[in-house]
Amino acid sequence: MSSTAPPRVLTVAGSDSGGGAGIQADLKAMLALGVHGMSVITAVTAQNSLGVQGYWELPAEAVRAQFRSVVDDIGVQAVKTGMLASIELVETVSELLAGLDAPVVVDPVGVSKHGDALLAAEAVATVREKLLPVATLATPNLHEVTQLTGRVVEDEAQMVDAAKALLDLGPRWVLVKGGHLPGEAADLLYGGAGEEHWYRAPRYDNRHTHGTGCTLASAIAAGLAKGETLPEAVASAKEYITGAIAGGFALGAGIGPVDHAWRWR
Repeated sequence: MSSTAPPRVLTVAGSDSGGGAGIQADLKAMLALGVHGMSVITAVTAQNSLGVQGYWELPAEAVRAQFRSVVDDIGVQAVKTGMLASIELVETVSELLAGLDAPVVVDPVGVSKHGDALLAAEAVATVREKLLPVATLATPNLHEVTQLTGRVVEDEAQMVDAAKALLDLGPRWVLVKGGHLPGEAADLLYGGAGEEHWYRAPRYDNRHTHGTGCTLASAIAAGLAKGETLPEAVASAKEYITGAIAGGFALGAGIGPVDHAWRWR
């Protein structure tokens, strides 16, 4: 006897061989949150707890074919994008998403947790000009805010200014993640009509936080696919990622991953 399929969410991102971030983190988060995860792999990384040892982009044709295979047959209720690596892949994915009638969560991945570049420097302008305008929500951390707007954020008041600057680049909503500021982990969701929502969580003394950004964006996409409003989806995703960070565990000799299965342990 077959049962009804759960909501479907597509991640367009890079593969993390260490399993903590990227496609692997996205699919784990989606499973944990009750949606069916599908993937378009944009790049393959050689990556572990110590950093990214190398990456290889897939051809644009392969990315386009994966996307069409999934969307045209199975369909999607939400999409999340992560590592897009190059100008050509950013352009390709932006074009594909422009024709889609589903919410798009863009995690504008610039560097890895270890500071390794995952986006060519010359592709930042393409993210700004092509990808952000097709985003329902963009979820930059403070380093990515600086990369995209030139603004350096050092306190919560500057997070509001940064959110306004990002909104001018075209997304319908922006989630500025304040995790790199001291004090509580505060994130700001900012919308077009001046809507402002703050999400706060305790900060855990745990360095094993690999995959945080990927996981949060995937959790938001999962909430949207389940019919939550954007503020609701961010609230439930924030609760999920806070638990995952609290449960982060050591792997290898460096930074371990967040625990995607913390609710089951």
